[in-house]
Amino acid sequence: MTNDVRPTPAESAITSPFLQACRGLKPSRTPVWFMRQAGRSLPEYLAIREGVPMLESCFRTDMVVEITMQPVRRHGVDAAIFFSDIVVPLKAIGIDLDIVPGTGPVIADPIRSADQLSTLRDLEPDDVTSITDAVRGLVGELGDTPLIGFAGAPFTLASYLVEGGPSRDHRRTKELMYRDPDLWHALLGRIAAIASQFLRLQVEAGASAIQLFDSWAGALSPADYDTYVRPHSTAVLESVADLDVPRIHFGVGTGELLTRMGDAGADVVGVDWRVPLEDAIRRLGPERAVQGNLDPTLLFAPTEVVHARAAEIIDAGRHAKGHVFNLGHGVLPATDADALTRLVEFVHSYEPEG
Repeated sequence: MTNDVRPTPAESAITSPFLQACRGLKPSRTPVWFMRQAGRSLPEYLAIREGVPMLESCFRTDMVVEITMQPVRRHGVDAAIFFSDIVVPLKAIGIDLDIVPGTGPVIADPIRSADQLSTLRDLEPDDVTSITDAVRGLVGELGDTPLIGFAGAPFTLASYLVEGGPSRDHRRTKELMYRDPDLWHALLGRIAAIASQFLRLQVEAGASAIQLFDSWAGALSPADYDTYVRPHSTAVLESVADLDVPRIHFGVGTGELLTRMGDAGADVVGVDWRVPLEDAIRRLGPERAVQGNLDPTLLFAPTEVVHARAAEIIDAGRHAKGHVFNLGHGVLPATDADALTRLVEFVHSYEPEG
């Protein structure tokens, strides 16, 4: 597979390896960042978060800036991911929810009827002033390092809202989806509008790329994804198309949905570790860049094992339109931070034999 896309003058001015890879250009090195790099495994993150609830930290400008910067300083990654949570815009519009340690987002009044849709009002700029202030502050501190804004995809946020919290089987979510398609589409339409508004505000404040997380889309069959989900993810991704920033779309366990997730409007499709990257590239074709896809648990293996697997992924990624090295999901909390630093150094310096 060859890449003969000619860069526009604006693209030629891009110096960030991350943005170059996202746009199908050829960076001087393989760029790398890690999902959930902002916090999780870093001792400095644990120190600043001590005694501060997760949602509170997401709305404190100073904490958002500091936590987002920590992995950039320590690891030398090629992009910063904005420190937040996918339920933040829901909290900002007044949904009664909390992030419970050891559980995840918990919704006080799950949405299961049409008369509850009115709680999902539009997201206004004043709802997230502390967050957009953090984006502006980060852009100033990051310099040439791009900032990635993000939002939860409509299906994943709907699952939390309908279930009332995390679910292994998404039973109530699918029950609503099948039983009352009109209510389902109305619900996802409202969530798509909120996610779109949140992404646009982040980009207008200075984010250089966005990622749409559909964490639970892997629970769907391809037919159900096409019918019940893809139109709403497409609406979100299309809503920021005019802003001309790379759009990344990622889900867990979505090997059978990769082509569809790309067709929803992604420039870059994130691949989890369950699908060999070379297979994902074949499924996605020459029009999409890829991101991924080292198994996060491999970071607990000996360094030589980690780097050998990373080399295989980098080699496979050279056959895509563009490749951003990442994990196949987020950094696990018990991960040795030094292992991440060593991996960044390896990815940046790796050259294939011959």
